[in-house]
Amino acid sequence: MKSVEEKLSLITRNTAEVVTLEELRGKLERGDRLKGYIGYEPSGIVHIGWLIWIMKVKDLVEAGVDFTVLEATWHAMVNDKLGGDLSLIREATKIVKAVFEAMGVPLDKVRFLDAEELVSDKNYWSILLRVAKKNTLHRVKRALTIMGRRAEEAELDSSKIIYPLMQVSDIFYLDLDIALGGMDQRKAHMLARDTAEKLSFKKPIAIHTPILTGLSGAGRMDVSKADRDEILAMTKMSKSKPQQTIYVHYKPETIRALIRKAYCPKGVIEFNPIIEINKYILFTREGFRLIVKRPEKYGGTIVYERYEDLERDFMEGRLHPADLKNATAEALIELLKPIRERLLRDPYLVQILRRLEPYHNIPPSYAWD
Repeated sequence: MKSVEEKLSLITRNTAEVVTLEELRGKLERGDRLKGYIGYEPSGIVHIGWLIWIMKVKDLVEAGVDFTVLEATWHAMVNDKLGGDLSLIREATKIVKAVFEAMGVPLDKVRFLDAEELVSDKNYWSILLRVAKKNTLHRVKRALTIMGRRAEEAELDSSKIIYPLMQVSDIFYLDLDIALGGMDQRKAHMLARDTAEKLSFKKPIAIHTPILTGLSGAGRMDVSKADRDEILAMTKMSKSKPQQTIYVHYKPETIRALIRKAYCPKGVIEFNPIIEINKYILFTREGFRLIVKRPEKYGGTIVYERYEDLERDFMEGRLHPADLKNATAEALIELLKPIRERLLRDPYLVQILRRLEPYHNIPPSYAWD
């Protein structure tokens, strides 16, 4: 039986934000059986940025949270993912489940729920209408960034307005204590917290994970003059940017080539995807060590057991970007090996992968021999 502090540590480690920590501690101290969820769009093949929240699901389950993964099929259709083809969107969920399994998430302790199960209940639509009645059109449009859309896009496709209302309604319908998501989901979670008070629903605790920067980094973007949502939209690893993304089924040589070309200027930490892969993915695993192999004349092999030591050496110039890239590529290949093997040994999943790849403009040579 874990103590309150042990549960709190598991739930909050490797997160960007918890809204609020005091509320979470209070529920744990009362001994509440917490109900949590994450909703994801089955929008195609899993990339490494998704591993951040998948590992967080594993933490929450280990902490005793009664956890639901909402396969947001209708949401993906509204957001025009995979051409709005619901049958293909449903098939994409099978890829995600296989990744969960390969990452060691105990599937018997996670409830996978299809959005179509929610929308088939008239009570769900009753909640959605009540949520809509309590919010202005302006407030709902501001939340469209959660789906990677600009507010003005609702002028051309009014179904987009339904998306934030659905996401808030999902939380209320499932009677959740915890809503998990990336930092790009913050506006939806804040909308849910504000609306909960108006409708006397449970106010969800929002747990936000970091967003992984795409391989090209921030480029020439002046991050000092952009707001947070714009920065996330422009820099995050995304299926719409195939040359900036590493998918979990890629061949080792593809991963090495992509990382070799990635943004990683000497001494720069901010929006550095190679640094972030280490911080948010590799070093979050128990017992992980990054082995940096170098010739003796360049300092010899060095082993990092703590991310903080790696960051310090990189910032102070003792760790060269090329050496960090080589070590990161090999560690990432090793991490992804069981995922790739799990996907490729199942002919049905291979068939789905091949159907999904054209939607992401993935060259076949990246994954297949």
